[in-house]
Amino acid sequence: MSFSDLFGSGEHLRNLSHFAAIVNLAASDGEINEKEEEMLRRFARKLDINQNEYEKVIENPGAFPINGYNSVEKRLERLHDLFKIIYADHEIDAEETILIKRYAIGLGFSSDASEGIIKRSIQIFSGQLDFEDYRYLLNKK
Repeated sequence: MSFSDLFGSGEHLRNLSHFAAIVNLAASDGEINEKEEEMLRRFARKLDINQNEYEKVIENPGAFPINGYNSVEKRLERLHDLFKIIYADHEIDAEETILIKRYAIGLGFSSDASEGIIKRSIQIFSGQLDFEDYRYLLNKK
């Protein structure tokens, strides 16, 4: 039985893959602690992951490894998707910031590159654009 047979296809499968990567990262430093579990449950709700799927991923996060990409474009696309999920509630907290940095490194960005990309992404998603960036985005086709 394939992964898609178990969990469906399309957008939900993509959400499940993101969630599995997040769980894998949360578990990468050992046991998932209480704060991490609370955050994972929030992500599961944001991603429409049901209880059965949640338990399967938590039970064996290693079965869903993070796949790094050679393409910077693909890495940025995955990070963008995760930022959209994080900002679904219009905010990012300290735990989410730490987790997304770990996720960026897991995708293949260096530590320094991930810090810069995350800092800039937070500015963009939280609406902290300066005028030059605003003008650039307005003129982009």
